[in-house]
Amino acid sequence: MPPLDLVDVPDGARQVSPLHPGADALEALSDATLAEIVIAAPPSSIERRFVLAQALRALEPGGALTALGAKDKGGQRLRAELEAFGCDVAERSKARQRICVATRPAAPTGLAEAIREGAPAMVEEIGLRSQPGVFSWNRVDPGSALLLAHLPAFAGRGADLGAGLGILSRAVLASPKVEELTLVELDRRAVEASRQNVDDPRARFLWADARETALDDLDFVVSNPPFHAEGIEDRGLGQSFITAAARMLRRSGTLLLVANRHMPYEAVLRSAFRSVDVTAEAAGYKIFEARK
Repeated sequence: MPPLDLVDVPDGARQVSPLHPGADALEALSDATLAEIVIAAPPSSIERRFVLAQALRALEPGGALTALGAKDKGGQRLRAELEAFGCDVAERSKARQRICVATRPAAPTGLAEAIREGAPAMVEEIGLRSQPGVFSWNRVDPGSALLLAHLPAFAGRGADLGAGLGILSRAVLASPKVEELTLVELDRRAVEASRQNVDDPRARFLWADARETALDDLDFVVSNPPFHAEGIEDRGLGQSFITAAARMLRRSGTLLLVANRHMPYEAVLRSAFRSVDVTAEAAGYKIFEARK
């Protein structure tokens, strides 16, 4: 959400963030139909220009756009980016945020190029469909790489919490004894990509917050949990994933989790599981195997 102490959001506004399960998709809105839009601008440049371009595309001519971002996370570039699309921009600063207000010109420039650059595409380096803005969108992150190298052959029903593009899920489903695997992911864009990356009838896809998912009686859970929220380290995030996994697993079920070595997860693991072992450690990461 845009910070409501800095900008006004119209009553009855439709949420279009891909990180809010159930929200509308900004890119699916019809051309030139919105009177107003308020954007908390993403920090990465390709994603930010894509979002701004989609917002301008969806606005009617003369419609109002308010965009804001932290100065050290792309906010200082907002004005220039909007001006490059042909907008006249008024800018102010407050609480370390740059706040830009513009109206949609009759004929914006460069929208198609920005949308094309930020759109979903096949990334040849990883052999997966992805999109700028998704976590580790064009590479396999080190934590997942370590977990991939130490995955056992699972059996039964399981879940991949924070499944992302489906990298771990593809490897889990290589075991013929897996009956069903639910990929749980908060980012709609990653869910849509994983549907194409994981072509297996045993896979289920769930756009949801893993901490609030009502899965139960599972034989196993795998996870490379996030530890940042809006760019800030949040140690409680991974701890909540552990608690959620314990709730989902049946007795004697297994959690296989990878985490940065410095994250304080062991106490939470030992309080929720009967046994906890570190099965691998490399490149600043640990793999925990916990049995309920």
